[in-house]
Amino acid sequence: MFHSESVPVKVRLSVLVAGLVTVALAATASTASASWKAQYGVQDDVWLELGTTKMSSLQERLATLDDLGVDVVRYTLRWDHIARLQPDAKADPDDPAYDWSSADALLAGLQAHGVDVVLTLWGTPAWANGRHKPNWAPKSPLALALFATAAAKRYPWVHKWEIWNEPNQRGGLDPNSPRLYVQRLLNPAVAALHALDPRNVVAGGATSPRATRTALSAVSFMRGMRRAGAHFDVYSHHPYPRWFGRGRPETPLQTLRCSRWLTMASLQCLLGNVSRNFGPKHVWLTEYAYKTNPPDLFRGVAPTLQARYVSEAARRVYQAPRVDLLINFLIRDEPVIGRWSSGFFTAREVVKPSFFSFMLPLAEIARRGAQTTLWGQVRPRSGPQPYVLQRRRRGGWQPVGAVGVTGKRGFFIRRVFAGPGSRFRIWSLLDDTFSPALTIR
Repeated sequence: MFHSESVPVKVRLSVLVAGLVTVALAATASTASASWKAQYGVQDDVWLELGTTKMSSLQERLATLDDLGVDVVRYTLRWDHIARLQPDAKADPDDPAYDWSSADALLAGLQAHGVDVVLTLWGTPAWANGRHKPNWAPKSPLALALFATAAAKRYPWVHKWEIWNEPNQRGGLDPNSPRLYVQRLLNPAVAALHALDPRNVVAGGATSPRATRTALSAVSFMRGMRRAGAHFDVYSHHPYPRWFGRGRPETPLQTLRCSRWLTMASLQCLLGNVSRNFGPKHVWLTEYAYKTNPPDLFRGVAPTLQARYVSEAARRVYQAPRVDLLINFLIRDEPVIGRWSSGFFTAREVVKPSFFSFMLPLAEIARRGAQTTLWGQVRPRSGPQPYVLQRRRRGGWQPVGAVGVTGKRGFFIRRVFAGPGSRFRIWSLLDDTFSPALTIR
């Protein structure tokens, strides 16, 4: 466990705190929210598979996910890595050409720890696409469907699937044609996964948020998917901010006008486009993050601001209709400056405030005069959780009311009398850990 005001250390709770927990769990808390649908998770394939110097064992990394309270992990099954050689029986996971070793231990560990999984299928083997790069589609529309069948047989407990990654930009699919995506990748794989197990829920789209020299806008790509007759269960999207830093970062709680950019701040536009093209389907946000400065001096925000945005994005998803899932991209920063520094740890494994805001998100819902409504969650474990809401007063942190108890999924809503500049935080009793301080605006 990482303590938010000291070096990382596992803290044994005092007898006094244990007594408070017992009392709190026995009480009925009027501030606890009802059970809710939103799942919150992470993606960091490299960190999860390989670890680091300080977290060399898979069990240590899985324990960190437990500490964070991760509901779901998005993980990419690299078709081109698992099937470097062409299998004879492509729908059979036991064909000797398949090598599942990179995924087996991790996925078994996630299952053992009760962590849900979204498996993203990506990367065409050279033998299936005419010796091109992995972002080229296979020549046969049956090719990915057969691999999806093999993967679903290999991991029958996984029921969340995503077909490809950012096919609207050429780095994901080249050429980035929505018709090609639907006919060669999406529809055949969806049909195969549904035929194997009707419990499988399959996401299509996985679109990046903006148009560039090498990317179609998600708005255009969705329209092309509809015209091509796309079939899927939920739409997935990556609502990265339009402005990361440079003095005016885009916040998760902004409401921007609809344009070709579909970010968290224009979430209502994303939902509207999905409805217009595919009906009232639900949405998964399978990548989202903010880089930090340091180390990214040009496109990063301060670590404290990243922490606030992690909480605010969670709150926005909690309140959004039809949005069921939010994935934070990276647990540990990539070591190369200028790449993704959106982790909860630096590349040198120093914990950032965002670690604790993911674990204990706290956000301001509304303020009317001196009355402020706060939203929060205690994520580690399952079931109702005891917590103390604290307020900064006279140089110290004071409790606001008695010990509270969250709803079944750890959520709570509290109304407090506090104006701008007031500071609050969550104390999770069972973890003896604090959220970053929230300053009321």
